Amino acid sequence: MFGKSYQVFTFSGIPVRVDASWLLIVLLLTWSLATGVFPAAEPGLTAGVYWALGLLATLGLFASIVVHEFAHALVARSYGTPMKGITLFIFGGVAEMTEEPPSPRAEFFVAIAGPIASIVVAALTLGIAAAGTFMAWPRAAIIVFGYLAAMNALLVAFNLIPAFPLDGGRVLRSALWKWKQSLRMATRTTARIGGGFGVALIILGVLSIITGNFLGGMWWVLIGLFLRQAAQMSYQQLLIRRVLEGEDVEHFMGGEPVTVPPDITVADLVENYMYRHHHRLFPVTVNGTLLGSVSSREIQGVPRSQWTERTVRDVLEPCSAENTIELHQDAIQALTRMQRSGRSRLMVVEKGVLRGILTEKDLLRFLSLKLEIEEDAPHGHIAGLSGGGGA
Repeated sequence: MFGKSYQVFTFSGIPVRVDASWLLIVLLLTWSLATGVFPAAEPGLTAGVYWALGLLATLGLFASIVVHEFAHALVARSYGTPMKGITLFIFGGVAEMTEEPPSPRAEFFVAIAGPIASIVVAALTLGIAAAGTFMAWPRAAIIVFGYLAAMNALLVAFNLIPAFPLDGGRVLRSALWKWKQSLRMATRTTARIGGGFGVALIILGVLSIITGNFLGGMWWVLIGLFLRQAAQMSYQQLLIRRVLEGEDVEHFMGGEPVTVPPDITVADLVENYMYRHHHRLFPVTVNGTLLGSVSSREIQGVPRSQWTERTVRDVLEPCSAENTIELHQDAIQALTRMQRSGRSRLMVVEKGVLRGILTEKDLLRFLSLKLEIEEDAPHGHIAGLSGGGGA
């Protein structure tokens, strides 16, 4: 879903990141407030003041979104759902959970926590604006707090629309899950509603463009496309998790992997291993002991002029929880690890001994086969496991 992101801070063990697209919306929103909204609300101020107010209001809005997402994250964690973090991006923010909530009750409270937090922020900023009016604060400060109150109220109203993956859609999913005792059915239904809502926003955007509101129309189109894609991906990811649950890593891995010794040069590795076997990752072993792995990613960090001087030992990545998985672990754990680290390959080990290589393609082939035989996959296929890849 996201591109390059940067971690800003960590609170209560939950990292907060900003996607590169977030910078674009900060600039656009600040420009819109500084050149249109605030000059119309309070004429006569200097351009510098309008830009300062626009930036403060924009940062305040995204601080409100962080509060909203932290409410989701903290409640989810209280129900035992691991959190990958919070990411701010062009369409707002998202609390990234690595697993589905464990019950309809958990789903309801995780979903409703965000809107409740936004209602509190809206009430607080509205109260500050009212107090500022009573105490004759500068009009500019009152405008900023009034804007934040209005935007948080709008955030609540939009998020409570019962279209997955919006919060209202998740609340509806919790009710359907409780009623039918089927998370899959509940997700399929609310995802279809979410997809339909996305189409409605796209149509609204096209009509706005036709009537002359190009920027506003394009914004609705983009939001509609995002919601439609997010709804479809949410259902596909649920199918993936359901198919892989209970399946052992050993069933998917490729056995007898090609290994490389640590003391050959990078040039030898590229020429005699990568170009010969067409693999992106090779385990590094010496006398049967697994030292780590070397992949195309590590090679890219070595200048070509140094390939004949540097050895595999110099560039290998040591064994860690990021690049290995135990032989008899559940395949869903491998999927979670791939999604968290952005890798498409893991070394399969048993008590520290290399047993094979597990790739994203191994999992996808099994998914396609099982869904073809037993399930009804949306549109007859499954998309990629995650937004990332890599070696």
